[in-house]
Amino acid sequence: MHSQRLSALDASFLEVETSAAHMHVGWIAVLEPPAGRAAPSFEQFRDHVARRLHRAPRYRQRLARVPLGVGRPLWVDDERFDISRHVRRSSGGNLLELAGTVMSTPLSRERPLWELWIADQLDDGRVGVVGKAHHCMVDGIAAVELAALLLDVEPDAPPDEPDPWEPAAPPSAAGLLVGGVLDRARDQVRLASASARMATAPRRLLAGVERSGRALLHSLARTAPVERLNEPLSPYRHVGTLSRSLDELRIVKRAFGTTVNDVLLAAAAGGVRHYLERHEAEPQKLKAMVPVNVRAGGAGELGNRIAFLFIELPCHDPDPLARLSAVHLATREAKATGEPEGADAVLELASYAPSPVQRMVSRIVASPSTFNVVVSNIPGPREQLYMLGCALREAYPIVPLAERHGLSIGFTTVAGGAFFCVYADRDSVPDPDRLAGEIGSALDELIELAPKREAAAAPGA
Repeated sequence: MHSQRLSALDASFLEVETSAAHMHVGWIAVLEPPAGRAAPSFEQFRDHVARRLHRAPRYRQRLARVPLGVGRPLWVDDERFDISRHVRRSSGGNLLELAGTVMSTPLSRERPLWELWIADQLDDGRVGVVGKAHHCMVDGIAAVELAALLLDVEPDAPPDEPDPWEPAAPPSAAGLLVGGVLDRARDQVRLASASARMATAPRRLLAGVERSGRALLHSLARTAPVERLNEPLSPYRHVGTLSRSLDELRIVKRAFGTTVNDVLLAAAAGGVRHYLERHEAEPQKLKAMVPVNVRAGGAGELGNRIAFLFIELPCHDPDPLARLSAVHLATREAKATGEPEGADAVLELASYAPSPVQRMVSRIVASPSTFNVVVSNIPGPREQLYMLGCALREAYPIVPLAERHGLSIGFTTVAGGAFFCVYADRDSVPDPDRLAGEIGSALDELIELAPKREAAAAPGA
């Protein structure tokens, strides 16, 4: 695979990483061995991953930094790649404890930025998988697509042939330096071209760009850090999980004319409200950063192709329907005005700015003055998938925490199941399992109200 330079957005996740804020995306998966058959061994799982890596060449590449910092790092083949450094075995029986330990450890930048841990002896006889990859390498969508590369739609898919991979020679320091200088020059040409495209862009896109800028300024001016959620981080993480049926969210969606994403955001708002109340803290409005996929074609693209919405979570409101309505109106307005497209255009223009300006923008966007929490809805597979004959039963996405952000909520679906992951700093949110339960309670409030709304809307009611 040829060397490729990180985009400005990819590189921003390196810039905002600290010793306490680890910028890796993660996931937890639970696999069920087929009835009457023993689960595959760890060595079989490791060999399976090794044979599939030709489908995602980036996972055998490391970062190469440009001398004097004149350009963003490049991805180059790791001439010392060893699968045993990346696919590891855990003999422990508690999958969530394993996830907390794995996610509390930063990735080494001297080798490819990913790890996969296999827990092949869970207490219930199933197999657990905890994966992580640096956010500069993938966003949530790309991480799900990587997992899909390891999975099959048939339980007895034939194994891949061994991959005779040979790493390409790394570029020299002089080559890295010259390439960095040339790319900076090309950036100036692309900036002029992008500015020309913006000048002739459709009115809706320009309005979205303008709105995105106003939204960011509004967030910087009005969003206040929240006690517990926006305090300095420890290096340690833990997770809480919640599994429900996707049909339950669809019941609410149909009854109130919203979207599944609206239901997710409303349940998150209600769950955080209940959680703060139980900890004798005053519930208040929170600003949520909501990542939005802006891939043109959808699949097969690593790196980050996301923009951001900033949605107000009405955690202060005790009425579950009022919370759902407020979230629905906020997301509908953002989409109607082209805010995701405008935010993407703003990020593209910023990518051509000098490196110090890019670093400043990265830190501003990741500041607790910009948002309080992250809530991310990551589309998952609709069909049943298998890994070495083991059925994928559960999947929980882990959304990284920037400095002074103690909580993120990830959501995905797998074959009719809906899975929430509460990822938290151990000091800020000491009991993520309780918060996950509170999100479930907030969802139950909406489910209980759905029949009343449907009855009221029925003809003749």
